[in-house]
Parts: sequence; C-alpha cells; structure tokens
Amino acid sequence: MKYSISELEQKEDFIRRHIGPGDKDIAEMLKAVGAASLDELTARAVPAAILEKSAPVTGDAMTEHEALEELMGMAQQNRLCRSLIGTGYYDTLTPNVILRNVLQNPGWYTAYTPYQPEISQGRLEALINFQQMVMDLTAMPLANASMLDEGTAAAEAMTLAQRVGTSKSDTFLVSSDCHPQTIAVIETRALPLGIRVVTGTPAELMEKDGFAILLQYPATTGSVDDYAALCEKAHAKGMLVAVATDLLALTLLKPPGEWGADIVFGSSQRFGVPLGFGGPHAAFFAVRDEYKRSAPGRIVGVSVDAKGRPAYRLSLQTREQHIRREKATSNICTAQVLLANIAGFYAVWHGPEGLRTIARRVHRLTAVLAAGLENLGFTVENATAFDTLTIDAQTQAQDILARAQENDINLRDFGDGRLGISLDEKSTRAEVFTLWQIFTGKSALPFSVESLDAQTDAMIPPALQRTSAFLTHPTFHMYRSETEMLRYLRHLEHKDIALNRSMIPLGSCTMKLNATAEMIPITWPEFANIHPFAPADQTEGYQLMLKDLEKKLCALTGFAAVSLQPNAGSQGEYAGLLIIKAWHESRGEGHRNICLIPPPPPRPHPPPPALAAPPPRLGY
Repeated sequence: MKYSISELEQKEDFIRRHIGPGDKDIAEMLKAVGAASLDELTARAVPAAILEKSAPVTGDAMTEHEALEELMGMAQQNRLCRSLIGTGYYDTLTPNVILRNVLQNPGWYTAYTPYQPEISQGRLEALINFQQMVMDLTAMPLANASMLDEGTAAAEAMTLAQRVGTSKSDTFLVSSDCHPQTIAVIETRALPLGIRVVTGTPAELMEKDGFAILLQYPATTGSVDDYAALCEKAHAKGMLVAVATDLLALTLLKPPGEWGADIVFGSSQRFGVPLGFGGPHAAFFAVRDEYKRSAPGRIVGVSVDAKGRPAYRLSLQTREQHIRREKATSNICTAQVLLANIAGFYAVWHGPEGLRTIARRVHRLTAVLAAGLENLGFTVENATAFDTLTIDAQTQAQDILARAQENDINLRDFGDGRLGISLDEKSTRAEVFTLWQIFTGKSALPFSVESLDAQTDAMIPPALQRTSAFLTHPTFHMYRSETEMLRYLRHLEHKDIALNRSMIPLGSCTMKLNATAEMIPITWPEFANIHPFAPADQTEGYQLMLKDLEKKLCALTGFAAVSLQPNAGSQGEYAGLLIIKAWHESRGEGHRNICLIPPPPPRPHPPPPALAAPPPRLGY
C-alpha cells in the first residue's frame, strides 16, 4: 500500500491521541446509537437550520511538536524582566517537588469537582490543609476552599456584607489604599446591584455611613496600619469590616481576626504559584463563624463514612446553586483547586518556620532598601512596611524608570512622581544594591547592604507584630525531606480517581483532559514569570497568543468578539448577563429583569442571576 507524504506527516495524530476514540471505537458507538456515520448522527442531533455546512477555518492541523514549537516562538517574543511592581502579584519559587508531582501530574490536574467524596479523599484532604492554612494565618474561625481571584473575592465580600449585615445603607466604603484592580472589579460588580461605592482614606470613610468598609492590610502603597480602633468604630456604626490581606505578610503581622475583621480575603499566589501574566491564582476567603451559611465557595469539612470512619466531604452544600438554584448564596464552581492545592502544599513543605524565614528575609531586605534610599536623599513615604515601599522621586521618576528598564527591572509608576518597589521571595542583597544604583545613577555607593543591615530597625510597629502561633497541626511539621513529601503527595493522589486512572462518569463543564503537551508551556519562564502589569513591549508573545485564540474562538462560535477575562465558565456566563442587561438599558428597556433558564442537565453551574440585577426573577 502506498501512502502519500501528507498521510505520513501524521498531522492528525495530536488530535487523535488527545481525543482518544479510534475508528473501531467510533463504529462501535455509532452502532450502539443506531447511526451509520458521524454525519448522520450530527444531522439527527442538530436541526438543519442551525447546522453549519462547512467546518470553521481555524488553521491547519499540527503535530504535537509543531504546536509546541509555534507556542515557544510566541513565548520567546515575551521579554523576561524582574518585576517589582507588586499590587498583589509577586514572583515566587515553586518547590520542585510540588512542580513535578502536583502541577505537572495528571493525578492532580484532571480530577473532577469532588461531588463524590468516596473518590476525592486526597484532594479534599489537601483542601483541608489550604483551609487550615488560611484560618491560622488570618486568625479567622472559618475559611473556604478557594475563590477564583482576589478581585472577585472582594466582590463576594461586598455582597456577603450587605446580605448578613444589619445596616440599611446601600453604600460600600472602599479604602483608596486597596489595589486598583480590586477597586475596579468592585465597582463593576456593584453597579448592577444598586450598590454605591465610595472610596477614600480610611479616616475619611469613617466619617460616612455604609453597610461595610474594605481595608487593605498592608496597603497597596506598602504601609502597615493599626485598624483596631477603626474596627471598633465601624462596628459601633453597624458596619462590617472586610480586609484584603497577604498571607506571607501575616506570618509577621498581627492577623485581622485578632483586631476585629469580619471578612478576610486575598490571593495565595505568592505561596508557590507562578505569576502567569495574572493568573490563574487561588484566592482565599475567611469569615466569622456566624456568617458561614452565607459564605461563598466550597467548604470542606470532616464527617464519618458508613462504617464510622472519619472522612472528608463538601459541607454546607445547601448554600450551593446546584441545590438552591436562584436562592443560592454560592456557586460550587467558584474555586481554583489545583492552585489552592499548590499553595497549601507550599505551606506544608516550608512549615511555619520556613514561611517566617522567607517573610523575615523579604522584610529585612525591604527595611535595608528603605534605609539606603533615605541615605541617598530620597523620601520613602511609608514609615511602616512589610515588603513594599513608595518613594517620592518627583522629577527624577522618569529617569529612574528608564535606568530600571536598562537593568531589566520593572518598578511601579504611580504617574505622579511616586515610584513603588515590592520585594519578594526571589529578592537578594545584590538586587537591593542594584536598586540603589538605579535610583542614583551611580555605580559606587558610600555604604553596603551589610553595613546598613547592622544599623536598620524593622519597619513593622511592635503593636502590629504577630505573637500568636500558626500552622500548629502536625501536617505542617512532618514533611521536610523530599522523600517524605513525595510519599505524602503520592498517598493523597492515590485516594482520588482522576483521568489518569479511569473515565469519570460526571461532568458538564469539566469532563476533559488537559494533554501533557498543553500543560508543559505553563511552566516555561517566558509565560510563568510575566507580571500582569508588565509594560506592553514585554508581553508581545502573550498578546500574539491571546489574539490568535480570540480569532479562533470567533471562528468557532460565529461571534464578532471574544473576552478572555472571565476566570471560569460561571464568570463568563455572569459577564454575559451583564452584557444582556447593558443591551436592554441601551434600548431604554432596563426594567427587564426576568431570566428564563431551560430545564438543566445534571449539575449545571450557572452564575447566580442575583449578581446581575436586583431583584432577580427566574423561570425554569
């Protein structure tokens, strides 16, 4: 038999291996459903009026190595620089034992939503670690098993506070010290709910009325402030207090749960999860015990099985949308399990002392950096800090930014003569010295990191230094060698069923396999180590990849444009609801507030329509 070169190039092999069924399998399945061919089956299933006559044009098929080569070509168009921009995103070191055995392991990344605890005990135990880590570091009595990102967690904090609070106000007070992207998400979410967002300094906000106030601790500018008195005043006025915070900082700072916070959230990204141009990263969300039945997201709890043995399961599921439909306060999709597991394992690997050591190193370098800048004549605006400094560079700001770019370093530009520097786990003495050189434009300096280290005080006030213990459970103390950690990870993995072991008889949105070739690029430095606010000329590869994906999705869906911003299918549906609402408003029909939803397949996860317009009315 003679084969053509086209056949021998095996262009279809990537698809064939990825999808799985061969000609024999397809024939057997067609026979079972009584169809002679895939075309006949498609014609029977899809009405002729909406059946495309030809396949969409998305490009020629590629072999696996060709696809990876093309993607590498895109990655290499990104420019790798050291980003010290901060704003909730920090470079981190993913422990190799976690990188290889969790992030790159299909036993962890192909498992389905843990509805069936019998086949999910490993992941559920890992998520208990994550929850306990968050509870300990925030000093809150209850935490969920992750959220999609810090911005949407902030929006959930806002709606939770309005739902459970006693205030009749429609105003949410937001500190201007919060990260700008968090404020932007809150404003987007608040508008269709009829919530008024007021921003200002914490002192200014306390002169106003609202149902809750949101604080950032430490602030986006780096300062570490004592909010205990403010919390007392807020509670006296009938307001709840929500706090956006940083887990690494909380190893050294007095936790929000000890000074009166009602809701605490943030991103766990710097616990071993690469920057990835902004995500995905697991957010965390913790609340006071009295609010647990209104909290969003999955909550893992300990129960007993039919034989009385302890077991893990998803708790308080009557909050969830797959049960309560439009009356739900949560959506079980609202999670980033793989990233939450990585963050939890990062804490297991390092333990409390390891985390403190990393935090102390970051803070010490920050304090020395501040002392050096002040010795060089610059004004460091924040007298207190954990890892971030705001420097008033005035007319020198643009020259400093240019020198930083020449050294492949990104600083934060506030646009008003102020510059921000956020250090992280990768920061070194050499980097601090380079920053001094960048600010002065001189290579020789009258002092060294070592000389200032001996005479520089900490920048955390004594009253805000943490004294309480955290991560006291034995799990956070038992796995210090790689062999012990390997065995622990394998022990948990073997308690689960994922696609590396068998097919999973569940799924509407998640019954799929991420091919190995698709997981490899996420750890390439050219993709993994890019800050979301890096200058556009450093992210040309990302832009090329995203535009190519948008073009292909438009071809497949028939739509004119595609947004890649939603962090989950549920958030995409929510964005769709907002678009529909805005369209009606543009036609003068903003009064429309009925959303008709057809009878669903098993376990759908639509976004709560309550998020899109008050009051919601649904029809099934």
